[in-house]
Amino acid sequence: MRIGVLALQGDFIEHISTLKKLGVEAIPVHKPDELKGLDGLIFPGGESTTITSLMYSSSLFKPLKELAQAGLPIMGTCAGMVLMAKKITNFNMATLALMDIEVRRNAFGRQVASFETELTMPALGDKPFPAIFIRAPLILSTSPEVEILARLDSGTIVAARQGSKLAITFHPELGSDLRLHRYFLEIVTSHQLTGGEGIQSGTKKTNREVPIPTD
Repeated sequence: MRIGVLALQGDFIEHISTLKKLGVEAIPVHKPDELKGLDGLIFPGGESTTITSLMYSSSLFKPLKELAQAGLPIMGTCAGMVLMAKKITNFNMATLALMDIEVRRNAFGRQVASFETELTMPALGDKPFPAIFIRAPLILSTSPEVEILARLDSGTIVAARQGSKLAITFHPELGSDLRLHRYFLEIVTSHQLTGGEGIQSGTKKTNREVPIPTD
């Protein structure tokens, strides 16, 4: 399995390190020809305006959107999630518009307001997931086609899935819990086995799902 990590700006090194811990070939993506042969792609956290500008200047915007529309599984974390949203309340640049979600950037304030909390995420099992929020966005609303995976105690949506696309407002790559990355690899595996069918969460199981660890 070959998973690309958009490596224009932000914490792409941490995602690459996490994928390597899981025994997956991780490919830093800086230019269009590095998209060839990927089974999935991760958009990391960072500065959404900068990443968007660099996608245009490196001629990645169009091929990324084409691959995504063709069904390539993609996980976006923090700023990476902003790139995937169809509507953003406080952003004046065009995004890839891959998910039917509305988001707000930097919704929790400045970096000094960063925090950690444990989230209930049934898709990952019974054990709470330790989530790290740093200048994080939030998901204001979703369409009925989007599955909500996690909320804060306040009800704020912080993780969602639509088919082969996974949107995370926090930074799973900064912690030691590998379950969210394993969950994304499960989506990738299902996509490979079904040819893109049955990848909506809860619609189809396969015999080769990537196991989710209990520790």
